[in-house]
Amino acid sequence: MGIQIAPSVLNSDLANLAGEIERLKGADLVHLDVMDGHFVPNLTLGLPVVEAVIRRGILPVDAHLMIENPDRWAPAYAEAGCASVTFHAEAAMAPVVLAREIRTQGARACLALRPATDIAAYEDLLGEFDQILIMTVEPGFGGQSFIESMLPKIERTRAAIARRGLQVRVQVDGGISQATIERAAAAGADVFVAGSAVFRADDAAAEIARLRELAQGACRH
Repeated sequence: MGIQIAPSVLNSDLANLAGEIERLKGADLVHLDVMDGHFVPNLTLGLPVVEAVIRRGILPVDAHLMIENPDRWAPAYAEAGCASVTFHAEAAMAPVVLAREIRTQGARACLALRPATDIAAYEDLLGEFDQILIMTVEPGFGGQSFIESMLPKIERTRAAIARRGLQVRVQVDGGISQATIERAAAAGADVFVAGSAVFRADDAAAEIARLRELAQGACRH
């Protein structure tokens, strides 16, 4: 399916959001973190901002919903035109029903797992999702360090997908940089959310290209 790079705008200049997204030449998606101040302690953008980004049409939108009650709110993000909508296993009451509704609206349905949430409980449901997001930091704030102990979890997720013969992507989010992306790719990830590494680089497009190169070189699946 190929490597995808989805830069997160969490640590960008949000007062110039369109301009910051324009810097992301060569990226596959733009990752928008939606936080409600309840599921995670931080509060960020919501549906109106996501809709505005979609209207600009710069990059397909990968919406990561770190919110309570995604069963109610997530379908609206798919209906708005997001390419993919990610909701958390820990917050969803009926993840399969929600994933099917998101797909009906034309978006990819993605299930996110916090670091302490095991993939084992969801292995039999993998075919209901287009992507599994393994959080490699605790969700809620950008700029955190990659949690090395998530590498075996990435490997288990990729192995479970392979055993079932599925075409499901494995996304990683948190602490992704030139120093960590190769290990995540070797473990089985193929979609990479990088925030600080991209927006703190002098040349964001060059950083994206380098991250892609490193991931492609390390990918064994």
